[in-house]
Amino acid sequence: MLFKWLPWKYVIRRLAIKHGFIDPILLLSAFRRFAQPGDVNEPIELLRAGAVFHARGLINSRVIQHNLDWIWPWWVNQQFDPNSSSFIPTAFSITHINLSSRNWTAVGLPGRDELAVVDPMGLVMPFWDSWSVDAWLVNDAGEKVIIPARSKDSQQSLEYQNHLAITTRTESQNGRLVSKTFVEDADGCLICKTRYEGFLKEGGWLVISVRPCNPEGVSFIHNIKAVDGNSFVIDKKQSVKFDAQPDYSTLSDYQKGDAANQPVKARAETDIKSGRGMASAAAYFGLNAGQELSVEVEIPLSKKQSGKNRAFATWPGLMRDKCELNVPDGKMNRLYEIALCSILLHSPKEVWAGPYTYKRFWFRDAVLILNAMICAGFIEQAETVIDGFLSRQWATGYFHSQYGEWDSNGQVLWIMNRFCRFTNRSPKEQWFKPIIKAANWLIRKRITDVTSIVDGLLPPGFSAEHLGPNDYYYWDNFWAAAGLQAAAEMLKNTEHKKDAEKFTEQANSMLGSISVSLVKRESQIGSAAMPASAYRRLDSASVGSLAAGYPLQLFEPNDRRVIATAGYLLNNCMVRNAFFHQISHSGINPYLSLHLAQVLMMAGDRRFEGIVKSIAELASPTGQWPEAINPRTGGGCMGDGQHIWAAAEWVMMMRNCIVYEEAEHLVIGGGILDEWMRPGSKISIGPALTSFGKLNVDIEVKPESVEVSWQGEWYKKPEQIIIRLPGYQPFAARADKGKAALKPGGNI
Repeated sequence: MLFKWLPWKYVIRRLAIKHGFIDPILLLSAFRRFAQPGDVNEPIELLRAGAVFHARGLINSRVIQHNLDWIWPWWVNQQFDPNSSSFIPTAFSITHINLSSRNWTAVGLPGRDELAVVDPMGLVMPFWDSWSVDAWLVNDAGEKVIIPARSKDSQQSLEYQNHLAITTRTESQNGRLVSKTFVEDADGCLICKTRYEGFLKEGGWLVISVRPCNPEGVSFIHNIKAVDGNSFVIDKKQSVKFDAQPDYSTLSDYQKGDAANQPVKARAETDIKSGRGMASAAAYFGLNAGQELSVEVEIPLSKKQSGKNRAFATWPGLMRDKCELNVPDGKMNRLYEIALCSILLHSPKEVWAGPYTYKRFWFRDAVLILNAMICAGFIEQAETVIDGFLSRQWATGYFHSQYGEWDSNGQVLWIMNRFCRFTNRSPKEQWFKPIIKAANWLIRKRITDVTSIVDGLLPPGFSAEHLGPNDYYYWDNFWAAAGLQAAAEMLKNTEHKKDAEKFTEQANSMLGSISVSLVKRESQIGSAAMPASAYRRLDSASVGSLAAGYPLQLFEPNDRRVIATAGYLLNNCMVRNAFFHQISHSGINPYLSLHLAQVLMMAGDRRFEGIVKSIAELASPTGQWPEAINPRTGGGCMGDGQHIWAAAEWVMMMRNCIVYEEAEHLVIGGGILDEWMRPGSKISIGPALTSFGKLNVDIEVKPESVEVSWQGEWYKKPEQIIIRLPGYQPFAARADKGKAALKPGGNI
């Protein structure tokens, strides 16, 4: 409280002006004038994360450009190469950050927090935000023959059937280097292993190096010690162990330069300290001419665990009861399977949006990821995460991950209700009080100002941070209305029936307020398309308002406002047949593209097909999507290099292509691609969880007809099964009929 009364603004202003700087208080005031005044301007969590991110960028600018003879990660080599399409001039940039190759893939075991991250060229970061391990091949003359980090044609793939493993292969006319990285359990201790295989026609050296950098740039190493002839100990706490003894090792610091550039067979040191935090080490293993050499590196990720803590799921065990998908496109099937693995890997107890940049919790990402988990049949995992939400609720009823983001309460209530509906369960006893508190918080938060275009809406918030500065976002309000509906549905058959009636009334009132606001905004902008907020013109942030159509289905599929918004985005915000988000992301956004595709699909607009195909093509070789993609290079330009919300939306897109709910009906085949309808094609999904029960669907395309069959374990039967296949008239059948045959001239 004392700090509040101190004249700190005056002191800061005087100090700045005295030393010739612009007045920071005036600048901050001007900055905030571009946002609507609210409870909070920017969530402190995001400011803190941004400060750390750009602090590293500042270090990068002080280190990298003066030391380009070092072997840096691939993104550095691309951004500093004037011949690369990823080249970025750095003249007036005070920070150097990865803006061209934000692509990486995590490996680990389900149910465990420890993840190792591998970049597109095989660089391994074993711990969160840590140093890395890399490898290259050197001939007997000391010339570097193969350096994956500087390669333009390395190939990478992901194994995912029984475990996660990433293989990176780099070849030249003179040899090849292959690495395979995975995580194993060794008596309760998780170990990151990388197996390197080197081959040179003329012989030379396989070099495995500890690097003071990672996929974001410099990552300090202050001390490296060579021990036992086959290990490096980093900063006295982490170890890198080889399964063979190197012929010799080289350690170096910043003053001497990169260990990679020390002369072959230079005088060996066993202990190196670097005050600047730029220690590096290289272990040399002799390669006989024309003979392959294999060396495995082990890095313990955790301490041994005992008792019940040692028991965790295996990939085959987890996948046994999953919702199987089979479509006539091997790549799309593969992306679906990988997406499921990515979701499970990043939800050990709570859900993360990614393994590195976003290895933290947001309700926004978590709820949409949970939606995919539930639909894919991972009920126990989803229940554990939802139970964990309760500890994040404030006494006021607010579900907090970042303060100032008002979508969280509606999202939590919505996903709780989805869980109950899809499992045919009543809310858990310990959920009732949080549900009521959360819904009442939303009611109290609504604005009362009958003269305003935002009457009845939520106050301005930072919301989905990719929409822009503080504003009265329709995204928040759609989630709030859906959350109130969800709370009412969960409570209507309980002792809290009065609360349910109240929440239903408030949900309807809020939807009415939104509609009134949208009518006023339509008269101002001359379009039924929904802007991001009540005070914004149409721009790419309007994509947030599509939430009314997908995933919330608050509006009918052909609602003129949803259709007009989708039309605006299609006409103004598409690059490479995918949604390009100008605000914040400055790139193609995979998950928002798929939101648009879902809206189009449910409205019967076949343009969704092109978006789905484009997003499939933009997946990395390991089946991942970054948060945003550079449309020229195809590399990640924003957020985490493995974005789990994007993986979740791919799961939902594939599932909804074959079956989705529409009011009291189930729709089968509404998103079947035209090319999947070739004679001989078979399409299936199941068991798919729906709000009506478990469902298996099989579609077989024959030369002159299509046979559709379904088997349901119903909680309650849908009023109708509606079959919508491309090239055929829609057909409605009873749920208990179980099959239908469709012909171009009529249905049977």
